[in-house]
Amino acid sequence: MKRRRTVGRLDGGTDISRREAIGVLGLTALTTAFKWTPHDVAHARKLVREAIKAQTPYAPTFFTPREWEAVRVLVDLVIPKDERSGSATDAGVPEFMDFMMNDRPDGQIPMRGGLAWLDGECFDRFRKTFLDSSPENRTAILDDIAWPKKAKAEHSQGVAFFNMFRDLTASGFWSSKIGIADLDYQGNTFVAEWKGCPEPALRKLGVKYEA
Repeated sequence: MKRRRTVGRLDGGTDISRREAIGVLGLTALTTAFKWTPHDVAHARKLVREAIKAQTPYAPTFFTPREWEAVRVLVDLVIPKDERSGSATDAGVPEFMDFMMNDRPDGQIPMRGGLAWLDGECFDRFRKTFLDSSPENRTAILDDIAWPKKAKAEHSQGVAFFNMFRDLTASGFWSSKIGIADLDYQGNTFVAEWKGCPEPALRKLGVKYEA
């Protein structure tokens, strides 16, 4: 059973998955939102690789233990494991976030404030924190902040946080080995003859070449 949830439609009317949409947007969003550079992303990813090689439990230095648990849950709600690849936690995204927060303090207040907002909103609605809420209640909160154009004005803080968090999750995932494999990135592969965009990709986008 597929785990990917559709997040919208392209102009051609084709549904796209949450993972595919985030993949398109996430690779550049961080540099716009927080002025994090490709060097920042590469440095954080290098630290993640080193942490994984150490084969010892990772101890976050920015996130509190409670925040760390929430981040691990939330990143896997953004990019869950499916038939194609592992989840965001499998790709080391929480560790990536922890390194990014320490490298660039300008993101610390939005991150910490957003996690607190999430707890507060859950408590107001369900009398429980985000971690203690049911999966259905977590989804209800996220559905209210994942779509900026549909969100209510009173959820603006949550929308801003989730946009940032989703972009950071995407950048961490698609800069990882798992994420690169998920994109089927070919790198500097020699192409003897360019035959255009593959037909399956054209069908997915709902477009075609003119005759």
